[in-house]
Amino acid sequence: MYVRVHDSTVEEVRLDIYEPPRFFEAFLRGRAYTEPPDITARICGICPVAYQMSACQAVEDACGVTVDGPLNDLRRLLYCGEWIESHALHIYLLHAPDFLGYPSAIDLARADRDLVQRGLRLKKAGNTLMETLGGRAIHPVNVRVGGFYRTPPPAELRPLADMLRHALDDALATVRWAAGLDFPGFTHDHEYLALTTADDYPLESGIPRTTGGRSFTASAFENHVVEMHVPHSTALHARLVDGARYMTGPLARFSLNRDRLPPIAAQAADEAGLGAECRNPFQSIVVRAVEIVCAVEEALRLIAAYRPPDHAYVPVAPRKGTGHGVTEAPRGLLYHRYDLDSQGRITAARIVPPTSQNQAAIEDDLRRFVAAWLDLDDSALTRACERAIRNYDPCISCSTHFLDLTVDRRCRS
Repeated sequence: MYVRVHDSTVEEVRLDIYEPPRFFEAFLRGRAYTEPPDITARICGICPVAYQMSACQAVEDACGVTVDGPLNDLRRLLYCGEWIESHALHIYLLHAPDFLGYPSAIDLARADRDLVQRGLRLKKAGNTLMETLGGRAIHPVNVRVGGFYRTPPPAELRPLADMLRHALDDALATVRWAAGLDFPGFTHDHEYLALTTADDYPLESGIPRTTGGRSFTASAFENHVVEMHVPHSTALHARLVDGARYMTGPLARFSLNRDRLPPIAAQAADEAGLGAECRNPFQSIVVRAVEIVCAVEEALRLIAAYRPPDHAYVPVAPRKGTGHGVTEAPRGLLYHRYDLDSQGRITAARIVPPTSQNQAAIEDDLRRFVAAWLDLDDSALTRACERAIRNYDPCISCSTHFLDLTVDRRCRS
């Protein structure tokens, strides 16, 4: 992170990200239409289900197939597991040490063993849900285009309900704990972008909408969102087509879907003091805690209503076409597009992950945040900026203690 300061004015902030290109979009070309769920899951070990679900949606859209009913409910249930484990990891192992003044979760565990154990229990609950439906917690192997290779009998899901009822207690305790943290008085005015649905809090489906009133289908995503290269980063930045920066993720989801939270999660949000929207990025830890409650509550509902589908998947025949898929990863909206030829070979692919979409908003927030903390020495300012960056739960390599801060302080002559 490079900061240039003239006297007391912050003139420039750059978050320089270098990561060797991984070429996922390139090496998808020429692969069969059945392969994206397994290939794209490898993009992230923390949220592989998000990549699998967006990939399945895009391929099924290209092939003219809709997956609904019990199969879509199972997809939503699998997604709940990912939200639970990912949010628990972020809250307890990455962000809590910042708020409580510890250098790592290991140090926090020495001081408050019970707190960290609660987070680990929640993460285990999410992992167990993913293992049961996906075959394993990291890069699940049971997901396929059209549904699953195998669907569970009800007897396999019943034990999960007992585990999740205990997890709900831990999730509600997490909201109460997070709401009591000390938050800097900092807000932002970015346009928020998230999926919305008619009834449910969005996970595996929905229509993209912004707080500025824009609404569009998944197939129109590229007409509204533009990715661009910036000189200081190999991570693409994204803006809305009119040049406006925007932000996706829990704050956006909550602010656009507050009234769609299930009852227990809605009550938890009320008791935590969250209003109709949340504009303080430091309070994202509270919103993530509410979303854990939402995911556990939703998982319990889906398990109670579960009736095994007649078949584990809907047949999907290849055809020439373009398909689009968009779902809500824990970190925000995730878009996939695939072009297929008549044999079902992929001729082009585009993947827009949530972390890169937030880059412009993160830099703008850092510029204003640093301006209020210029009296700190560089070491303390580094820790403060790491804490601020972790508000957005970027990919795991940027979520740990990582920051190399350069402050170029100049005085006018």
